[in-house]
Amino acid sequence: MKKVEAIIRPEKFQSLREKLEEVGINGLTVSEVAGCGQQKGEQGLFRGQSFEIKLVPKVKVEMVVEAEHVDEIIKIVQSTCSTNQIGDGKIFVYSVEDAVRIRTGEVGLQAIL
Repeated sequence: MKKVEAIIRPEKFQSLREKLEEVGINGLTVSEVAGCGQQKGEQGLFRGQSFEIKLVPKVKVEMVVEAEHVDEIIKIVQSTCSTNQIGDGKIFVYSVEDAVRIRTGEVGLQAIL
């Protein structure tokens, strides 16, 4: 099992969710996050005063999937979320040792399906 974590632009989330549903990926954890990388924040203006916003709002989408689906998911995230500009986000892939469904006690792949 693998955990795929994508940090994306908030406006891309709905289209990504729809594309993932089309290929049968329904189990997601979604968080509103903020961060900075090469984008280095942005300039804001409030009552005539300029200020720097160091953290940019993003959405973190997490899913635990069977290892054979990882490449397909990465392609979907890249094709759906890319604007070819700095700030499109990142994809991280982690190995998952085990999973347990709390309600039933199912373990491994049965817990995530």
